[in-house]
Amino acid sequence: MEQRTPGRGRTSRAVLAVVTAAALGVAGCDAVGGGSPAPSGTAAQKGRPSPKPTPVWDTGPDSVAAVGDSITRGFDACAVLTDCPEVSWATGGSEQVDSLAVRLLGRAGAAERSWNYSVTGARMADLPGQMERAVRRSPELVAVMAGANDACRETTSAMTPVADFRADFEEALRTLRRALPKAQVYVASVPDLKRLWSQGRTSPLGKEVWKLGICPSMLGDADALDAAATLRRETVQNRVEDYNEVLEEVCAEDRRCRSDGGAVYEYRFGTEQLSRWDWFHPSVSGQAELAEIAYRTVTAKQP
Repeated sequence: MEQRTPGRGRTSRAVLAVVTAAALGVAGCDAVGGGSPAPSGTAAQKGRPSPKPTPVWDTGPDSVAAVGDSITRGFDACAVLTDCPEVSWATGGSEQVDSLAVRLLGRAGAAERSWNYSVTGARMADLPGQMERAVRRSPELVAVMAGANDACRETTSAMTPVADFRADFEEALRTLRRALPKAQVYVASVPDLKRLWSQGRTSPLGKEVWKLGICPSMLGDADALDAAATLRRETVQNRVEDYNEVLEEVCAEDRRCRSDGGAVYEYRFGTEQLSRWDWFHPSVSGQAELAEIAYRTVTAKQP
């Protein structure tokens, strides 16, 4: 009968247990977070980081279209009673302005891939039609500045009702979204018209030009300080603030829209930023300030 070495069976079993445990430990080295093995084909198993989600807002759009009114046309910035789109804050090529398009695309890129569909005298009711023309270019960014002419009427009673202003702006965005669901929108606030009055009324020439019919609801009887004139100007100012509230609210409902948060309205411009012909529209310097505000808003990182 074969003699068995004492403890040999126990030693064999112990060795087997150690080998088995080691094998299980090796198998667990690929586990995600020290738990279960990584699923087949995952980025973690292949040693690659998981891809980051694409941000909703692109701070470097490749083309720009502009819609709006005389401010975006550069009216009275270069010559009296004349459009000057070359100095437009949105799409102009002037080196003195460095427009939003130039800052985003470079000078050559802006010349090829930016378009200005704004019209002097336009009101918010005209924006859907302008947007319809703009979408034919398939811009990646549409810059909007409109609303001053809705407040600048013959009388305060002729100003665009807030509900109509909202409906027209919403229709303009729907026009864009039907054609270009992923296009981005930058919306500038309506300027502070009362500050325009307070700055421009220091110029005798400016006041004479205002008598030709520039924004009579605010600028008419520029030197009048009686109760009726004060009430009239406050009524216009309140309507501008209502318009800006609408712009911000409607834009906030669209995940690819950014408003300036009232930056244009709150900008404390002086006479240097006003046209030397009408003391109302932005000068070249004023256009450059508008371009800076727009660029800062468009390129801001998402929180």
